[in-house]
Amino acid sequence: MTADQPSADQPSADVSQLQPQLLERPASGQPAAVVLVLYGGKATSLEPSRPWHLSAARMVPFARMLHGWGRDRGVAVCTVRYRVRGWNGPQLSPVHDARWALDEIRREHGDVPVVLVGHSMGGRTAMRVADAPMVIATIGLAPWLPRGEPVDAVRGRRVLVVHGTADRWTSPAESLLWCERARPLTTGMRRLEVFGVGHFMLRRVRLWNSVTCLFVQDALADRTAQLVGTKTHQTVADQLRLNV
Repeated sequence: MTADQPSADQPSADVSQLQPQLLERPASGQPAAVVLVLYGGKATSLEPSRPWHLSAARMVPFARMLHGWGRDRGVAVCTVRYRVRGWNGPQLSPVHDARWALDEIRREHGDVPVVLVGHSMGGRTAMRVADAPMVIATIGLAPWLPRGEPVDAVRGRRVLVVHGTADRWTSPAESLLWCERARPLTTGMRRLEVFGVGHFMLRRVRLWNSVTCLFVQDALADRTAQLVGTKTHQTVADQLRLNV
């Protein structure tokens, strides 16, 4: 992950006093499902995470878009605000925050199905916490998936990875290798390469948004079909096979 280098501006505050937050865009009525949005960060940083940081702000349009689609369909959209900006090696800082958030969702809403949507470091975090019982699917947008990244957590889950071929911050080649290793464990693995597009999803914005929303729709529709014992048509995510 070349973009998110160690922060040279470490805080003097006691990090142990910081707490993650869960920001919810509610469904109309009791939610039947939740989308959990996980934003990016830095490889190493103990600087407190703030909503005005670009990594957090970058995922706000996705949360709004998903909420606009899901609000009246019983889908709440939540965003984790991490304690600190960094992954921080073996500390796995955002992983602990995401697991806390999933526990909070379960406490508030019961055992509703959850779809994870993560960008960059948030994509890596999503793949690490996909083993939570409530999680049915996860999508990584330009995810940071370095060589040797574990794959066991996505066992039995649907996974979509979307990566720009011109990304210089996280490696499309490494995310492909991760997908190849994870594929046998999943109930459906698809990887979409967006030709000529970089890390920050500033080009072909409509495509990034549409693919994300359609994957979430399909994952939740497939879950509903399983619960009522019906078969679904071929999903949109299953058709994502080509560079675009």
